[in-house]
Amino acid sequence: MTPGTKGKVWFVGAGPGDPELITVKGQKLLAQAGAVLFAGSLVDRAATLYAPPGCVIRDSKDMTLEEMTAWLIEQTCAHATVVRLQTGDPGLYGALIEMAQPLVAEGIEWAVVPGVSSAMASMAAAGESMTLPEVTQSVIFTRVEGRTPMPEGEDLASLAAHRTTLCIFLSITLMYKVEAALRAAGWPEDAPMLVVHKASWPGEEKILRGTLADIKQRCREAGVASQAMIVASPTLGALHWETLVRSKLYDPTFTHRFRKASA
Repeated sequence: MTPGTKGKVWFVGAGPGDPELITVKGQKLLAQAGAVLFAGSLVDRAATLYAPPGCVIRDSKDMTLEEMTAWLIEQTCAHATVVRLQTGDPGLYGALIEMAQPLVAEGIEWAVVPGVSSAMASMAAAGESMTLPEVTQSVIFTRVEGRTPMPEGEDLASLAAHRTTLCIFLSITLMYKVEAALRAAGWPEDAPMLVVHKASWPGEEKILRGTLADIKQRCREAGVASQAMIVASPTLGALHWETLVRSKLYDPTFTHRFRKASA
């Protein structure tokens, strides 16, 4: 690297846990990185195996935000490519803007490589679809209030009133709040629920199915109390429904610009 110049910081989504679910672009950036800061408490360390010999690799699980940004800034003085490897997608609950602001203040170039979210990985693991024609066409990514307050109008009961697919992050220890919110929104006790622990993690993934009435007990019995996605959706279990409304895109009676109706 030319003396006096600074490298570029890439915020790379490592995906939900399986190191093979990182994007090709993310893998290529790791392969050329001079320094990698990875979220060790969440990202499978195997993801860092893509980094080259001699790469400076640091686990961020014991660092504050200020320490992380200072480390990234320091590494750009010595390396052209610096990677901040984050779980899932950097833009979802990833403190992306908080880390980018100090970089901008220092005149350091940065960019984002998106990653597979644990919401997608959880539904894939369970063989479920987030949307179905005439059932729901909307998906809400949210969480319940814990130490981080929710903005006005974004409490789970209000969002659940839409009766659409809810992917609830960072809330497995607050399942009682999830249940209370769904009940307040009118969801029935037999509403299907899905909890996936460590979605896609080789050898560690757990898939739990239940209803609003019993999902908390099922999680307790399975020992699931961290790193889990909660899904409440009217689409759950559709694989076993006797009838489904067909997608218009593939319906033989439907014409679009690539195909004329054949029936």
